[in-house]
Amino acid sequence: MRKVICIANQKGGVGKTTTAVNLGASLAVAERRTLLIDADPQGNACSGVGLDRDEVKESVYHVLIEERDIGDVIRNTELAFFDILPSSFDLIGAEIELVDVPSRELRLSKSIRKIRDRYDYIIIDCPPSLGLLTLNSLAAADSVLIPVQCEYYALEGLSRLLRTIKLVKRSLNPRLKIEGFLLTMFDVRNNLSRQVTEEVRRHFNDRVFDVLIPRNVKLGESPSFGKPIILYDITCKGAESYLSLAEEIMNDGREKE
Repeated sequence: MRKVICIANQKGGVGKTTTAVNLGASLAVAERRTLLIDADPQGNACSGVGLDRDEVKESVYHVLIEERDIGDVIRNTELAFFDILPSSFDLIGAEIELVDVPSRELRLSKSIRKIRDRYDYIIIDCPPSLGLLTLNSLAAADSVLIPVQCEYYALEGLSRLLRTIKLVKRSLNPRLKIEGFLLTMFDVRNNLSRQVTEEVRRHFNDRVFDVLIPRNVKLGESPSFGKPIILYDITCKGAESYLSLAEEIMNDGREKE
């Protein structure tokens, strides 16, 4: 089943990019053809797969603004089955440049349709905001994966994101579903982590993934080496968790509203 999954949360520091990179890599090692789209101007997903943004000449910016052919901009990564559509510093101004463009929210969706048959999964890493880049990502996606940090204020801002998802579903993308809520930065030694986990599971029920992404030193180190966790240390708990998440997604046929 081919699927476009948008990873979104306007709250920063929840593990959004970590999830985009490592879920994509985990799907790829299962020999699922996977494309990671870095739609965040910060470009951390690029760094996470070892791509130097200073060397990126064309990016998602050129696809959105200049309507370059998306297939010409996609780059390979170190992993077979794993490609990336990179970000660049130009993307910072994209939201302003898109303001007066007709059907501006559908630019990414239009481009993805051209290459969708090449991939089993397309993962979109959104910026930590609900601007036009995130709207483009939601309009292009089949589902939304929402990382939720196991900390105080875990649910803060989620109501706004859920309202945005409903609005996009109603006006731009009626097929949009919630893939699931992913609990991140879980610390088994911390009572607060357990309390937040219980609260989120009580609030969202079966829409919460079974796997918990732990607070893990190796998981925090791997981006500085430009490697997904499975290439940096496949034996660590972080790698095991993202491999389990990929398995859940590949095996999950439930329809989520």
